Amino acid sequence: MMKQYLSTAKAIAIQQHIFFISLIAFTVLLTLPSAIAAPANVKSAVNRVETKDTGVEKLILPYVFSTDSMGLNLGVGAMVSGYHQEQMTIGGTVYGGDVSYGAGAGVWNYRLPKTDRFFMSLVGFMGYYPQQKAYAGGAGEYIPVGTPLPGSNDSSNEQFLQADGASNWWDIKIEYTLPIGATRDKSTVSYDLTRGLLTSEPTGGRVWNPMESGATVAVLRQFNRYESFELDDGELDGAIHAIELGLLYDNTDFSINPSYGSKQYVAISHDAGWFESEKQWTFIEFEASKYFSFGESDYASQRILALNFWTGYSPTWELEYDDEGGRIVTNNAPYSEGATLGGFYRMRGFDNKRFHDKAVIYGSAEYRYTLKYNPIEDVNWLKFLRLDWFQLVGFVEAGRVGESYTSDELLTDMKYDYGVSLRALTAGIVVRLDVAQSDESTNAWVMVDHPF
Repeated sequence: MMKQYLSTAKAIAIQQHIFFISLIAFTVLLTLPSAIAAPANVKSAVNRVETKDTGVEKLILPYVFSTDSMGLNLGVGAMVSGYHQEQMTIGGTVYGGDVSYGAGAGVWNYRLPKTDRFFMSLVGFMGYYPQQKAYAGGAGEYIPVGTPLPGSNDSSNEQFLQADGASNWWDIKIEYTLPIGATRDKSTVSYDLTRGLLTSEPTGGRVWNPMESGATVAVLRQFNRYESFELDDGELDGAIHAIELGLLYDNTDFSINPSYGSKQYVAISHDAGWFESEKQWTFIEFEASKYFSFGESDYASQRILALNFWTGYSPTWELEYDDEGGRIVTNNAPYSEGATLGGFYRMRGFDNKRFHDKAVIYGSAEYRYTLKYNPIEDVNWLKFLRLDWFQLVGFVEAGRVGESYTSDELLTDMKYDYGVSLRALTAGIVVRLDVAQSDESTNAWVMVDHPF
């Protein structure tokens, strides 16, 4: 009986370890090529006490995943951090199934030759997806009177296009680290970690003063998107070729996993209708985050309250009417850009890019509880994951898109959701599995990095 119990317990433990390794593999290797979502970041190197003086972190893993629309997919990916330059990361992945396939690669935070403060990131991804969904109307299609615009706050979640098609994109960005604050003397910062917790001096958070504390980064990003939908009556496609100019001030103690301090980002994006892009549009945005530390407890090494606010406005967005009063939006960002909510980062209880309009407001609160207990810490064959901690997170979100930037429009009839998250720090990268609930759906998202 005891032998049977031990065998069962061992099998359960192995299943748990396989789950953890599958989650890490799927998250890091599948989503790493799209982890450029943060428009700017602090240039940093992570030094783990547990792997002191190794300099380079590597990870090569196969993975498998299955979704209702994509079916079973097999893939393999790799990443290396700290090679050639301590702050630089290189990664890539390829996967495929019966219908779907994808391949992507990227280089992040490469310091340009003969410069001290200019960095370049280049990342691209191409894929084909069965039944991909867009909460948008057809090209040139006027929406009749009495019918909400697709993706608007009052729209139905049944107003969408869905078909097999491609989704390809690539981004390039140039960042400049200003010679002030924590990066006054050097363009990069170094973090020393013990069991994933900061043991070196924090880079910010004690005072709010860009000249003395934190890191300030200017960014110029050129981003490109191409999507196609193979509808019954023909193919519908669209393209984006836009530029974003932004400024980040990160005044947190540890930019990868902040426990106190704040950060702000302001940016303007513009598409001049270049090449295949058919629309000209502009979008202005502002984001602010604040972090509060409540210290450790009996079971937690960290207890953190994280708050986030984001808002944006498109001055070019306009409505055009036909003779019957039908409406169509002109000079607007496509449904996947601009004033958009829903998906991996904002309003996770709703489908990806569920809401979009002229203006947007959003707020979120997360309680991040970093566990002292690490179930795979002493598992030798998993040491290569460099997994330092697990974190339990509870979160709530509220947001609204609207046709005007007024309090009457944006602060009434807001959308809400809530959820929980399991996160881990592995090889200096935060990976997460979020599960969120809204009045429309329950969604699970696997992604790299905190949402803010």
